[in-house]
Amino acid sequence: MNWDTIEGKWNQIKGGIRSKWAKLTDDDVELVGGKKDALIGRLQERYGYERDRAERDVDDWIRSI
Repeated sequence: MNWDTIEGKWNQIKGGIRSKWAKLTDDDVELVGGKKDALIGRLQERYGYERDRAERDVDDWIRSI
């Protein structure tokens, strides 16, 4: 699945994001609003990830859905 599809289906997908990254709050997920860079930034903030690690996690998650 590509990011354009994820962005278009954000309301359906955001529950899966909360399951994958439990430290993200509902507000975090709403603020991300389907934007990949915003999700990466929130993962860095909540999990203390380096940008590369956050990008890898997001890319791995995209491939898995």
